Amino acid sequence: MSEAMTTDLYEVTMAMSYLREGMTGPATFSLFVRDLPPERGFLVAAGLESALDYLSGLRVGPEDIDAFASALHRPPRDLQPLLGLEFTGDVRAVPEGRIVLAGEPLLEVTAPLPQAQLVETYVLNQLSHQTAIASKAARCVLAAAGHPVVDFSLRRAHGPQAGFQAARLGAMAGFAGTSNVAAATALGIPAVGTMAHSYIEAFATEEEAFRAFARCHPGPVTLLVDTYDTEEGVRVAARVLRDLDRGPGSAVRLDSGDLGALAARARSILDSVGLPEVRVIASGGLDEYAVDDLVRSGAPIDTYAVGTRVGVSADAPYLDSAYKMVEYDGRPVMKLSSAKATAPGPKQVFRRTAYADVIRLADEQSPGDGSPLLETVMRGGQRTGGRTTLDACRERLAADLAGLPPAARRIRNPVAPRATASEHLSALARRVRRHIDEQTSAPYARPASP
Repeated sequence: MSEAMTTDLYEVTMAMSYLREGMTGPATFSLFVRDLPPERGFLVAAGLESALDYLSGLRVGPEDIDAFASALHRPPRDLQPLLGLEFTGDVRAVPEGRIVLAGEPLLEVTAPLPQAQLVETYVLNQLSHQTAIASKAARCVLAAAGHPVVDFSLRRAHGPQAGFQAARLGAMAGFAGTSNVAAATALGIPAVGTMAHSYIEAFATEEEAFRAFARCHPGPVTLLVDTYDTEEGVRVAARVLRDLDRGPGSAVRLDSGDLGALAARARSILDSVGLPEVRVIASGGLDEYAVDDLVRSGAPIDTYAVGTRVGVSADAPYLDSAYKMVEYDGRPVMKLSSAKATAPGPKQVFRRTAYADVIRLADEQSPGDGSPLLETVMRGGQRTGGRTTLDACRERLAADLAGLPPAARRIRNPVAPRATASEHLSALARRVRRHIDEQTSAPYARPASP
């Protein structure tokens, strides 16, 4: 079975029906986030690269047909119209690393209707998850205010793929390294790590453990000092580092307790024995909120290691994202459900100063005072360019963050900018809504284009 199987069953049932009815005209679907999660002033677009990998490799094969048939309790011959289906459409999207706001399309797919429908689940999964994690990581970098941040999230991420993505997205946001060896190797980013408490416990004393670790690893080392008594652990680590002349580049790591107070005490101990160059690393349940508190308190922490809470975006683990059809066969469509209404037609977002973004119809003339966010990244089922590098994503994000209003950058109680709709888009929405109202009030009327 191929990745075509990674879809919700109703995508298959709808695609089958479209094919049976001959509904293979071009459809445009728009993927966007309705509202930002609480405590978010912005989102970071991410997940596009893996979505494009999926789309460019999509092909429904015989094994997929058998699996679909089994899931539907139908003979395989009923699913034969899906055999060989590939993605042959176009994709316009916001490049990874750009900041986006509520209601702005992150991606728009235009393809024959069965294709555009079948890919919904996978594409929505990739962009929703990775945008949530990238946004969390970017907030950690903002909170750290110039201090290095590293990723320790793999062990509690929601699976190895999610852990790999968290490492990549952290690097995109500006993290200095990751504990994930596979991700560090594949992505060309620094691998970082120290030791576990079990290592300390395996030796008779902390000092034996520290000396054994230093013997095995020449050069700078990082020693975990809170297995027993933290202050005593710092004293022992300082003695070992000084005896072995391992100060430059080395560090002690604090993983529990009052990190601010313990960091201050550790710094004092290290300085008092002539080791001002030994750094203090903090870990243990940190996210942007804890990092922000520690930085604001003036805690002498040099590096922050963030893990579980960031790798799963604990305070906002999902996005209110949607993938909705906005046009079929040249006919603009929209959803009118209460609190979930959508805007019709393919769109473009123009970024203006201070994030006074305007969402326009894709064929509207450029306003002249803004730059478009969505770019054509796939045409006829093929990528229009090479894979985006991490460096390029990182540069985009850094530039976008620099222009973001200070209120949106706040860690607590941020105020998110709001995009507005152009008059042409608003007028089209009114016309389509009026047409739908007319059709629903005359249920036996023949459908017509608005």
